[in-house]
Amino acid sequence: MDAVISFLAAAVVAGTPLLFATLGEILTEKAGNLNLGVEGLMLMGAVMGFSIGYKTGNPGMAILAAMIAGALGVLVYTVLTVNLRANQTVSGLAISIFGTGFSNFVGRNVVGKNVPAHVSQFFQPLSIPGISHIPFIGPIFFKQDILVYLGYIAAIVMGVYFYRTYRGLNLKAVGENPAAADAASINVNLYKYVHILIGGALCGLGGAYLSLAYVPSWQDNVTAGRGWIAVALVVFAAWNPYKAIFASYLFGGLDIISFRMKNMFVSQYFIDMLPYIVTIAILVFVYMKKSNKNAPPKSLGTPYFREER
Repeated sequence: MDAVISFLAAAVVAGTPLLFATLGEILTEKAGNLNLGVEGLMLMGAVMGFSIGYKTGNPGMAILAAMIAGALGVLVYTVLTVNLRANQTVSGLAISIFGTGFSNFVGRNVVGKNVPAHVSQFFQPLSIPGISHIPFIGPIFFKQDILVYLGYIAAIVMGVYFYRTYRGLNLKAVGENPAAADAASINVNLYKYVHILIGGALCGLGGAYLSLAYVPSWQDNVTAGRGWIAVALVVFAAWNPYKAIFASYLFGGLDIISFRMKNMFVSQYFIDMLPYIVTIAILVFVYMKKSNKNAPPKSLGTPYFREER
């Protein structure tokens, strides 16, 4: 039982960067924009968070820098797709490529460096009094670091925002039918800008968690494809932030399972491929089992031009 609890607690940690990135992409897609640049945004957040944390030793500044980097990176995408109505798929891929090059360039002088001890201590597990002693659940979910708890809060707040507020309803209208939302006096471009920028900041935060807490050192391509998995998890979670929690931690478990199976008679390469194989299988399953309940926003990927309505 101790081994199971230890594995599940580690899966929560490994799934946290995926959770932030998935929530960021859900927020973006709810606004009607498909952003395939999540990988690049995570890398930008990872390198800026690590660089600022390494130079200043201030974890708060590192986290803020990562979120700003993600927001600035996605701002370019937003201008291209919202104002200039560029192709969203191509724009997202461009951001992903740019983010990869940006992280390699900025991080070239800190490769192999570790974060300062003060930053590492900030991300040490914190037990929540009372509930951390609940059998089984407590050690898994409530003996974690501060960003894991922030992931819980972000998912819950986003769910309440989507399903319990009028602004969340407005956002749904923007994603489903921007012309109708515009006719109802909803500022479509403003909604898109605000939610896409927040989504980019969350992606940057997911990248920072990898370089500041999960690794914690700088290495090129530290995300290792997690941004692409996050894009797939949006579909798996059916654009629902509550389901994103389960999806992210499930793939977090798949990500670390290789460390638990090193001595078993299974190819290490196959184990490393497992998260990506499962991602493909889930996408095939979801698209074969189409339903209106789990459908994406109807205007997803389609630029909105007011004069065409």
